Amino acid sequence: MKAQDAAALALRATLGPMLVAHGWNKVAGPGGLRGTTGWFEALGLRPAAVHARMAAGTELAAGVGITLGAANPLPAAAAVGLMTVAARTDHRGKGFFVFKGGWEYVGVVGGAAVALAALGNGRYSVDGLTGRQRAGSEPALLAAGLGVVSAAALLAACYRPDEKPDETDK
Repeated sequence: MKAQDAAALALRATLGPMLVAHGWNKVAGPGGLRGTTGWFEALGLRPAAVHARMAAGTELAAGVGITLGAANPLPAAAAVGLMTVAARTDHRGKGFFVFKGGWEYVGVVGGAAVALAALGNGRYSVDGLTGRQRAGSEPALLAAGLGVVSAAALLAACYRPDEKPDETDK
């Protein structure tokens, strides 16, 4: 096993199942889709029920795609998009550390997804088995760019956080 193939397999085996677990938790965790919908409503994603399902489905699909090593760099772009939306809606203004609500986790996941897109899925993947290997700066830039642009479009169209009352009018 070449070092690059081993690195890709290790990164896919770490990142992909973690995304699947997060997507599954949105559907079947303690609050289920109802809880996820309420959380997304509080974040300002409208309509929240649609976004709860989209986020869960995207995390599940991206996680499976990354785990299997299929269609690089599209699952990586989906992960970047998810993490960009999370950074803007849930982690913004809370600092760096995730244990304080900060962006550390989403930054690492997004960065790892772009690194995987650059590395490629390796020989031991669906892409490797089908001869559809893509690696290098172009897939990395596509994953980063498509993820961020998609997140920006979603946020522009659907992010409507409740405005805080202006305290200066008193």
